[in-house]
Amino acid sequence: MVVLAASIISKSGKALVSRQFVDMSRIRIEGYLAAFPKLIGTGKQHTYVETENVRYVYQPIESLFLLLVTNKQSNILEDLDTLRLLSRLVPEYSYSLDEEGIGKSAFEILFAFDEVISLGHKENVTVAQVKQYCEMESHEEKLHKLVLQSKINETKETMIRKASEIDKSKVANILPVRGGNPPKFSQRTLLSTENYQVV
Repeated sequence: MVVLAASIISKSGKALVSRQFVDMSRIRIEGYLAAFPKLIGTGKQHTYVETENVRYVYQPIESLFLLLVTNKQSNILEDLDTLRLLSRLVPEYSYSLDEEGIGKSAFEILFAFDEVISLGHKENVTVAQVKQYCEMESHEEKLHKLVLQSKINETKETMIRKASEIDKSKVANILPVRGGNPPKFSQRTLLSTENYQVV
């Protein structure tokens, strides 16, 4: 079995999420996805459509289609099993099964697709295992986030220190021309350029 792509498309053929599992051009996969709505008939009970080159295995999900594009030599029973697993995963990762919900959770859906299908072949996993794999935390990731946060905090402290140094140097650079006390700053005091000069 070789799954070429797993996609979620609208009834008009607009690809919302598509993951290719074999090397193929974007134009080719977009052509396959655009041709799909024209191939399916209304009122048919089939869940697959075949062309000369590929087989489309699909399942309606409300106003969308979950679609597998496979080669014709692929085992259709395995394809249907893969499609059923993916159809159970999509609602787990998308808060709503419409274009907006799929768009907002696109990366999570793609990561789940990657756990189910590897190099075009279905992995032997369950929904619970896929969820566990996608939620696993990495020690290296936590360490990287801590280092990144410490760099951000250090940069903020440096920025505050430099800003106060610049403010102090501005005050020190304003010197009275005719002697006397340095000017006191308040909201009501207007500095006259004839009495003070910036050095």
